[in-house]
Amino acid sequence: MNKNDFARTPPMGWNSYDYYSTTVTEEQVKANAAVLAEKLKPFGWEYVVIDIQWYAHKAGSMRDTFQYIPFGGVEMDVFSRLLPDPERFPSSAGGKGFRPLADYIHGLGLKFGIHIMRGIPRAAAHRHGAILGTGVTADLAADPSSICRWNPDMYGLRDCQAGQAYYDSIIELYASWGVDFIKCDDICNTNNWNETGAGAYAGRHEIEMLARAIERQGRPIVLSLSPGPALIEQAWHYQTHANMWRITDDFWDEWRHLEAMFARCELWQDHVKAGCWPDCDMLPLGRLGGGFQGEWACRFTAEEQRTMMTLWCIFGSPLMLGAELTKLDEWTLSLLTNREVLALLDPERKRRQVCRDGEQAVWVSVDPADGSVCAAVFNLSGEEREVAVELEKLGVHAESGSARELWTGEEARWENGVLQVRTAPHGCKLLRIAG
Repeated sequence: MNKNDFARTPPMGWNSYDYYSTTVTEEQVKANAAVLAEKLKPFGWEYVVIDIQWYAHKAGSMRDTFQYIPFGGVEMDVFSRLLPDPERFPSSAGGKGFRPLADYIHGLGLKFGIHIMRGIPRAAAHRHGAILGTGVTADLAADPSSICRWNPDMYGLRDCQAGQAYYDSIIELYASWGVDFIKCDDICNTNNWNETGAGAYAGRHEIEMLARAIERQGRPIVLSLSPGPALIEQAWHYQTHANMWRITDDFWDEWRHLEAMFARCELWQDHVKAGCWPDCDMLPLGRLGGGFQGEWACRFTAEEQRTMMTLWCIFGSPLMLGAELTKLDEWTLSLLTNREVLALLDPERKRRQVCRDGEQAVWVSVDPADGSVCAAVFNLSGEEREVAVELEKLGVHAESGSARELWTGEEARWENGVLQVRTAPHGCKLLRIAG
């Protein structure tokens, strides 16, 4: 079983975090899945992912003070494996886990995913909980010196047979539920406030154990690693053991986050290939933040939203939408359903950055099937400006010709091998070039 066959194109779907944080319920997941199936599935959007703390009791009830309640109660079975909180996910009661909800998602023609934290529950270690298939208890498999700096739920696992057995046991459980996608947190960069140093990749062996457990189980489960920024010196390790890895820390709807992504995409552009996807993080579009401190509308301008979608697609990032889909507006829907833009995600396309400075960036994507060229011209400045694009640098050897902008349908012509492109502040033009 080749893990690269699990996600030959970048995974596309919806994740509960940007709107619900730790508080999403079964009914809210179903409501969002129904919209995804109706409006977005025809365009390739297929994953429904429940993010962090689906196992936590009273999650979000102390939001004014804590995002994650310190050492709060968790739902757990006799083998130290976390289960859905039945108060928020009532169909999980009686040991059913996420199987009923996964069946509902699959019935819509979609795929089902969950978020997990690296390691084993601290509560299990403190209670000397059992590990399935071993005589070793959780306290002996846990590494009490390996903790997440921002979430209190887990200890890391030692690199030992019992640690592997624990990961084997949870993947076996998730496979029995029908899980298709796992987002594992506190593992891509375990020291995410300091991009370097000995602690930055302390979860290396746990990535390997998770990947091994998935391979042993035999179910095609996409493995996504968070949070970033991923370590470029570990690129081979990420792509050997995972399908996606975050190249940024949490991405939100502020220009500084989007502007910084251009440098990250430049760094990772040579590591994008079928089954292996450097991940620019979720798309914070539409209505956001209901589970945080009050709902808000995406703070990016319309031009910035197009810039974000264009960069994610021409770079080849997974697309995970963070919006509340039951409140999806027509503008946001138009960003998510442009077939020509989404076609840039094709893993066979040849993509690269052509240039970047403080005011502009240019990317090119070539379809090897017909040789057609798409170019993205980004205005990184806060002023409207005109950018001159030399067609030879894009691999186009024609003195004159035409280009069509894929967002607006506008046509443009060039002469003398140079295309003049006027762009709005923080905006872009995405051009399909015909010689």
